[in-house]
Amino acid sequence: MVEWAKNLWARVRGKPVTRRTELQMLGDAGEAAAARFLARERGMTILARNWRNPQNTREEIDIVCRSPENVIVFVEVKTYPTDRLFQGLARVNARKKSFLKSAAYAYLRRLGSGWHERAYRLDVVVVEHTDDGHLVPHHFENVPLFSKRRHI
Repeated sequence: MVEWAKNLWARVRGKPVTRRTELQMLGDAGEAAAARFLARERGMTILARNWRNPQNTREEIDIVCRSPENVIVFVEVKTYPTDRLFQGLARVNARKKSFLKSAAYAYLRRLGSGWHERAYRLDVVVVEHTDDGHLVPHHFENVPLFSKRRHI
C-alpha cells in the first residue's frame, strides 16, 4: 500500500514512476533485517537509515546508530544469497570505503562542534538470503576505515 501511495504522489507531481526491481527490494529487506538485528540483538539505537550527504548525494550510509557504549556506528549493509555470502564483505572495497568515509565525516560535522571528540567506527552487516527465504544477518564490527587515532 505504501508503494502504491508513493507511485500516485509521483504521478501527481509529474515525476516518472520507477518500479523497484526484485534485487532492490531484497536489498531493502536486508537493510531492514540488519536494523532490527542491531537494535534487538546488539542494543543499538538507530539514528538514521539511508542517510545521504546533502552536499554529495552519492555518499550514502545505510544505517547510522549509537552503540550502548555511546559510540557512533556507521553500518554498510550487503545482502547476498548463501552461496555468495562472503562476497558481501569483499564488496566494501577501497572505492566504497572512500564514499563511506566522506559521508561519515559529513554526518559527524552535522553533529556540531564536538564531533571530533566522539568515538565512531564502521561496521558491516552481511545479510544472508537463505534458500528458504530467511534473512540472516552476520555482523562484522570495527572494519578498518578511519585512522587509528580517530576511531575505537
